Amino acid sequence: MMPSQDGLSTIGDNLLQPPDQARGSTRNRQRQSSPARKLGMTRRQKDKRDFKENENPEEKEKRHKEQELKPLYKELLYTIIHKLGKPASAEVFTDNQLHQYIREAFSMAEDEHQSLTERVQNTEPPVYCLMATVKEAKGILGKDISGFSDPYCLLTILEDEKESKTRRSRSKPRKAVVKDAVSDEEVYTTETKKQTLNPIWNQTFILEFEETDGASFHMEMWDRDEEVSLAQKLEEIRTNFHGLRRMIKDAKKLKGQDDFLGNIVLRLKDLHCTEDNWYVLEPRTETYPDRGQCHLQLKFTHKERDGTLSAGRSAYVNYCGILQQFVQSHISRQQGSGPWKGDLCGEGQTLLELYATQNDLSPFLQDLAKWVAYSKLYQSLEVDSSLLLQQLTSIEYHWHQQELPYQQKQELGDSLHGFLQYGLCLVAKYRDIFPPTQDANPRLHTLLRILSQICKTRAFQKLNPAQFDLHDEVNDAVHSGTQEWFSIKKGLHQPMTKDMTETVSALSKLIGEVQEDIKHNKDSWNRVFVSAVQVDVFTIVYQKLDSLLAGEVRDTLNQLEGKMEQSLANGLFPLYLSLQAIHKDKAFLQKSVKLLELTNFHEGFREALPYWLNKAFSTTQDRVERAVQVDQLQPLQSGMVPIKHSSSAVDLVACVQPICQLWEQLSWPDPEEAFMLMVKLTEDVCKIVVNYCRILKERVRELSENSDHSSAVNKLCVVVNDLEHLRSVLTRLPQQLNWAALRERTRHVIGDPQFHNVLPSQLQHAQGVLSREIRSALETVGRKLNSDIETYVRSMSTRRRLPSKSTEDAVVPLMKYLEKELQYMNENLVQENFNSLLTPLWTNSIRTLYQVATQQKQEGGLMVFCQRLQYTLQCLEQCFYAEGNGLPLETLHTDDYKTLKSHLTHNSLNCQQLIEKFLDRKVWEQKVYSGEKYGAVTLIASYRRSDLRLRVEVLNAANLLPMDSNGSSDPFVQLCLEPRHVFPEVEPRTTQIKNCDLNPLFDEAFEFMVSVEQCQAAGACLVVTVLDYDTLRTDDFEGEAFLALRAVPGVGGGPGHQPDPSPAQIRLPLTHPKPNDDSILKLLESRRGEREAQVFVKKRRQREKQSQEEKQ
Repeated sequence: MMPSQDGLSTIGDNLLQPPDQARGSTRNRQRQSSPARKLGMTRRQKDKRDFKENENPEEKEKRHKEQELKPLYKELLYTIIHKLGKPASAEVFTDNQLHQYIREAFSMAEDEHQSLTERVQNTEPPVYCLMATVKEAKGILGKDISGFSDPYCLLTILEDEKESKTRRSRSKPRKAVVKDAVSDEEVYTTETKKQTLNPIWNQTFILEFEETDGASFHMEMWDRDEEVSLAQKLEEIRTNFHGLRRMIKDAKKLKGQDDFLGNIVLRLKDLHCTEDNWYVLEPRTETYPDRGQCHLQLKFTHKERDGTLSAGRSAYVNYCGILQQFVQSHISRQQGSGPWKGDLCGEGQTLLELYATQNDLSPFLQDLAKWVAYSKLYQSLEVDSSLLLQQLTSIEYHWHQQELPYQQKQELGDSLHGFLQYGLCLVAKYRDIFPPTQDANPRLHTLLRILSQICKTRAFQKLNPAQFDLHDEVNDAVHSGTQEWFSIKKGLHQPMTKDMTETVSALSKLIGEVQEDIKHNKDSWNRVFVSAVQVDVFTIVYQKLDSLLAGEVRDTLNQLEGKMEQSLANGLFPLYLSLQAIHKDKAFLQKSVKLLELTNFHEGFREALPYWLNKAFSTTQDRVERAVQVDQLQPLQSGMVPIKHSSSAVDLVACVQPICQLWEQLSWPDPEEAFMLMVKLTEDVCKIVVNYCRILKERVRELSENSDHSSAVNKLCVVVNDLEHLRSVLTRLPQQLNWAALRERTRHVIGDPQFHNVLPSQLQHAQGVLSREIRSALETVGRKLNSDIETYVRSMSTRRRLPSKSTEDAVVPLMKYLEKELQYMNENLVQENFNSLLTPLWTNSIRTLYQVATQQKQEGGLMVFCQRLQYTLQCLEQCFYAEGNGLPLETLHTDDYKTLKSHLTHNSLNCQQLIEKFLDRKVWEQKVYSGEKYGAVTLIASYRRSDLRLRVEVLNAANLLPMDSNGSSDPFVQLCLEPRHVFPEVEPRTTQIKNCDLNPLFDEAFEFMVSVEQCQAAGACLVVTVLDYDTLRTDDFEGEAFLALRAVPGVGGGPGHQPDPSPAQIRLPLTHPKPNDDSILKLLESRRGEREAQVFVKKRRQREKQSQEEKQ
């Protein structure tokens, strides 16, 4: 409900106000307290009607009804009895319906209604009138020789009897009806418009009549003809040939006889109260059916209405009173349905229309009355403010079209002036009247738009000539309203005693109120004010509250100086946070302002800062100790995503988090003090972490005293997980405390060495403690596992067990043990700690396997022994890798692992596999060998699958070493297919000897009958040996080369028939083996019981003896 306004006095102001509302009500008293403005001096306020102070309320109501309501009621009864025309609404209401409506609207009893009805029926009836305005015509006939006409109109009202009598009295039908039908006094004539087919008159006539039934409105349009001279007519004929026919026609009629242009006949009972239409001019004959149109405005009015009904009040005043009463009645019947949006029921609209037309109230006066009524109702009832905007728009439109009477001008000026005063009062109290809700904001916006629109109207500028700036007035209203609001809130939160704790609490509540108000102004009200009147209300309010609040804070903190204690500091903390939030809102100020008084507010809280830090540390420490005391060292959750640390680790993180939040909450402005504050907070966090490690160790020792080994290990795993979780939390601490931002803030006051030495060193110390404790716990668990693994490996590799079990069966006990233990650890350790345990466990397992493998003597059974160890190594690798869920391969494949694997691989192979591996490596060495230190040999090789022939053509050798005393050599080439177990029936081939030639040309071809499978076998190669022939002693060794048969054209590819390839020329550098360098030869040499191995080793040893490579 809107507060009502006091001070507005217009004609009929108190017509409908009950006597108890006519004087200063509660709402009126609110208005009286508003500050005086320039606006108040622009107009003279009128005195309100005087009422008796001590009059009985019932007597007041009765007198109000007699003096104000009944005169209006009689006016409405009179309007119904003497109503004319049909209303604009589509629905037609009977007299009984209209009577019932006004009875309810005016709360009249049945006897009162009957009495007033009889009195009205006995009054003199009015004179019924039709106000006809002939506006203009278009497209009429041209009757003159020039093609134009000189039109004028005749208007009258004829009853059906008169018209019929006139027609019967004529000897023959005539075009004219108005002429000769009534006396000249009853016929109204417009002006004659010369030479036009689209005349404009804008003339109004009032035609009286007795009854609407059987009466019609007649309008005839004529072309006036005047006598002209013969010379003028000849001139017209000369200039307009078509005028000849017109002139012949004129000659047939009497001189001075006017031409008929058309007529309009309207039955009065078919007309609405007001009509504004274009009507077609009807002909009397069919000669010219299209005669144009005429624009008429028609309105039914009264003359000589009984003036005693409303004690001589003007029709305009009565209209205002009726409108207000109808609206009040309508709103009261629809309470709770929201603001009234301007709609009345059909009966009310019909009665208002009838009364306005009968009393000839112009649209301007009707809109003025609505503005006055709605603006006053807005102050006491729920009325949609958009209605006022509509009425202002209408008034502005009519102001340019029509002149108001002096009295109504004064009323309009007083109304606009009064509403501005009332609106500014609402603006000052906008917090209470328009709360920041979706429903209230549009109402505030519309009110401000109304105030702005009032100031922009020509009517206000004309009727209120004093200088008036709405922007300044709204600023003043917001200022004064904010001051008043703050004073009220301060009074509400005034402490009852002088106790400092209560004083701090009261100030904290006041600041909370201010913070909320600033938020509402920023988020809600500011958009409304800026959009409607371009006033930055947030800046105005913020500056005002900043000044008021700064004074209150200074006074309170001055009283606390030297008296600080923990309880007071605790109360100051929320106060500090609220001030900080308020100060941060300065970023939303839309324009540059002077230095705010709360800028350095933090300086007053320096004395309380140590108390805040101490409380945060002690509270966190107590919570951590309580969390450890109730911790049973059990994982919190198991399932798809298990939580493997205990409750105390979670509680610790939750306890430490408030310390980090304290840093964010303080946001201490001074950079140097902020750095010291960060040092203190980091130190406190590290102390809490170290103390947690200590009491957690005590807790696990306490719980493990009477438990079994498995339970103790389980609890130890949980402790490791707790410490690991805590270490990850500490790692994130610099990001949580935002050290990087602090570094930027303190760069100009704190040097880089000091910054990076102080803060990280504290963190590193705490992390070091955690790491040592984690390693200690993991080492305890790992020692037992390493001992058990070594026991299983040594038991598995004992010689007496070799023939008893297969390799797979021998490894089963070790793998079952590892699977059980590692699964247990994986379930009870977080991934980081599990990996930390796996790494040393894997390293120790490799070391154990290597020790066992190298301690075995080089004798029979070694191959089976190494095969078992190799299988064990493979199983361990799969176990520790765990399909990617364990240690990564790069961690598993260490140098020790590679050495062990190579050792076991070689010792696990039979002699043929070793020979093949040896030859493969020789082929690889041949491929990567560069240079021709010992010369080279050139071959052409190809394989034909069609006849299974390997063809080798030895072309030449080059740059051979001189082996004879004469500085030359007698070279020849030996071709041999290796290994022998793949080519057992293929004999070596030899070229001819070339005497004394270091670059011999052989050009000899050799063919070998071998299959594709033999050529593609492992280690299959062509060994090319160049020797120097000696007659009396062993041939000298020039060098050797190895050619993989897979590289020979025709050997590669899949099975099936393939075309014979083109031979490839190959140049192979000659190499010399390194004596005693090859581990495979050593392994083959150790297998003394295998003849093939010994033959191969003997041959290779012979080549090593002949080699010129230095022994390594």
